[in-house]
Amino acid sequence: MPITDEDRQWMRLALDEAKRALASNDVPIGAIAVHEGRIIGRGYNRREADNDPTAHAEIIAIRDAAATLGTWRLDGVTLYCTLEPCAMCAGAMVLARLPRLVYAAADPKAGAAGSITDITRHHRLNHHVHVDHGLFADEAAEQLREFFRQLRAANKE
Repeated sequence: MPITDEDRQWMRLALDEAKRALASNDVPIGAIAVHEGRIIGRGYNRREADNDPTAHAEIIAIRDAAATLGTWRLDGVTLYCTLEPCAMCAGAMVLARLPRLVYAAADPKAGAAGSITDITRHHRLNHHVHVDHGLFADEAAEQLREFFRQLRAANKE
């Protein structure tokens, strides 16, 4: 599926969500769930803020979207994420029957939408997520690099 101007608009908002994570010293990852041209869910990493290992941006956005729609089935929803989802988040997307994922930067250490494994399109699962990637990848990757540069510098002090 080709990337559209609408996709660019939604990913920009996901990048804005990622910046919100910085307030609690969380890794800057953001997610936006869109249904029929409107945002129905949003999230940013809150693991540090909530002391919750499952408080990933994607999980928060998926929960928000399901609450907005009043159903766990996210038919017709596209999820925009600034980083390729991990196994937990990719699994949640499959279980939510999410039809489409668009992510910015690949995650060669933990990515489960094509980098180290592909849960979103695993042949043995009963649902597959269409995945588009690379939209604003450089910008998303730079957000992450800058966060970890600053973290390392603070740890040296």
